[in-house]
Amino acid sequence: MAITATEPQDGREPDDGAPAPGTEDAAAPAPAEDHERWQRFAAASEDDDAAPGPETAPPGRWRRTGRALRRGARSEWTLAGLFSVLLAVAMTWPLAKDLDDVIPHDTGDPLLLTYILGWVGHALRENPAGIWDTNSFWPLTDAYLFTDTLLGYAPFALFITGPQSALVVYNLLYIGTFALAFLGAYALLRQLGARVAGSAVAAAAFAYAPWKLGQAGHLQVLSMGGIALALAMLARGHGWSLRGGFKAERQRPGWILAGWLTALWQFSIGAGLGIPFVYLLLGVGVVVGLHWLALRPRLRWRTLAADGVGGVVFSLGVLWIADKHAVVARAYPEAVRDADYISWFSPTWQSFIIAPEESRVWGAAHEAARADLTWAPEQALLVGFTLVALAVAGLVWSCWTGRQRFWLALGAAAVFAVSMGPNFLDQGAWAWAPLYEYAPGWDAIRTPGRLAIYLTLILAVLAAGTLTRIADEADAVAHAARIDKRLKVKAPRRVHALLFLPIGLVLWEGLTVAPYAPVPEAPVDMSALEGPVLFLPSGGGDTKVQYWSTDGFVEVANGVAAFTPDEQAGLRSMSQGFPSDEAIESLREAGIETVVVLPGSLPGSDWSDLDTEAEPFGVEVERTDTAVVYDLNAD
Repeated sequence: MAITATEPQDGREPDDGAPAPGTEDAAAPAPAEDHERWQRFAAASEDDDAAPGPETAPPGRWRRTGRALRRGARSEWTLAGLFSVLLAVAMTWPLAKDLDDVIPHDTGDPLLLTYILGWVGHALRENPAGIWDTNSFWPLTDAYLFTDTLLGYAPFALFITGPQSALVVYNLLYIGTFALAFLGAYALLRQLGARVAGSAVAAAAFAYAPWKLGQAGHLQVLSMGGIALALAMLARGHGWSLRGGFKAERQRPGWILAGWLTALWQFSIGAGLGIPFVYLLLGVGVVVGLHWLALRPRLRWRTLAADGVGGVVFSLGVLWIADKHAVVARAYPEAVRDADYISWFSPTWQSFIIAPEESRVWGAAHEAARADLTWAPEQALLVGFTLVALAVAGLVWSCWTGRQRFWLALGAAAVFAVSMGPNFLDQGAWAWAPLYEYAPGWDAIRTPGRLAIYLTLILAVLAAGTLTRIADEADAVAHAARIDKRLKVKAPRRVHALLFLPIGLVLWEGLTVAPYAPVPEAPVDMSALEGPVLFLPSGGGDTKVQYWSTDGFVEVANGVAAFTPDEQAGLRSMSQGFPSDEAIESLREAGIETVVVLPGSLPGSDWSDLDTEAEPFGVEVERTDTAVVYDLNAD
């Protein structure tokens, strides 16, 4: 049995001398004087420095600094942060040793997002006011807003100076998303009142849920750690936990401000996750407001001031970014998706128990089930069987109260319904459809299934409650069996260590078979091209062109985003039949200066048989082993 002091341990409230849960009749409490005398003795025995005698001189500045550093190095949060990083590196290995050579998943969306990061860094250094008009999608305006902006990663984007450094930054952020997701969920669960083991297992389930393997190409979706971290900061700042309720003496205005700023940072990464998060915070605010009106808990003026300042900053930031996106929606009506389009990407009833093909454990076993899905990459949303089992157990046996479990279950059901989009009952009329019709910004969400983030988080809270209850019961048994009734006793550490075992199953389900794709080098010297440039063929491969353009950021008409602008579709139509005289003349009139053809880059397409040996009149042609460059306005 382990002896502990009276400080709060493992997320539990101070004991105040009361017997452990379930042991009220075990023995009468020791007299207060004896108890205090024993605590002084125990503290001095365990750390002589903690109780210096009257002759001991106070420690010097360097000694105090050393002690502070040692305490910081041994603190729970230092260890949790270090563990989250090491775990992320291990779960994404061998990416950490090939940061400048490969990219996770494929060379589609990941290269697009790498380009976006490169553009952010370039624009902030050269012309911050011009960030909205990228060098791709020439001659369209506001192209930066055609997809998620990753604006929150701007400080890291400033380190990008070319294609290779862009890869390094992207890959480091990719690894970092898993570390932040674990740390953010761990912080939230600890703040809610879960014990260490329960928080660690549930945080791992949140960070490495199997459905995320299918989203490995979407950095903006993986960047969900800020959601949990912001909620943890706001709860801590307001002195609230799920187990302890509201504690007026624990209000911390600084954490409130940090929570609002973290929430704004999360929104700035991308509207796809940001819009539902705003509505979540709005819902939480309404509930808290009603609670305050009913019970009138004592709030410090600094708490109200922090909420006022933080809420205003958050709201202004959200409105500013949302207004920019609204301008794009008005200028490009083709960006709006109808219900049929969204239904194609929305999950079905079975989606949440079907793993993506990237899952090492369940991918092959669920192949037949995925064949029935219309778009499996967005519809295979297995949250993890280990997590589901622990969460179901938590509905019955948990450290959370029955009322709290009821609301958690109701929240999970609501998220489940909304995340199915038009595929829920009556085409989503009772869940998703009202939001799509009346909630501003909701019609911009192409893939409702990504709300699995919140389903995973709720299940993680329930799972943490299960393991925390087991830890509490183990401590209660040890406390009841103690020999010296003056002591507070916990179960042996080896018993608590057993509660970490489910983390192995969680991580096992989170293993991937997806490759790390080699990134092709640019077929031409991008910085030497005279823009505007059109690469042919143009289509899904344009993400490579955008990535290559980080070398100099020459204007290119190519581009891939969340939608295809009509003007870009027109340029692609003009280029059909190139290098025919008609196509060349049309592209000249459109303003294209240079055309780069990548022969055979898409075998079987209309461009695989392109006549690259033709010498159009008035066009200067340069041929290399990897490309044919046409200068349409050669003197």
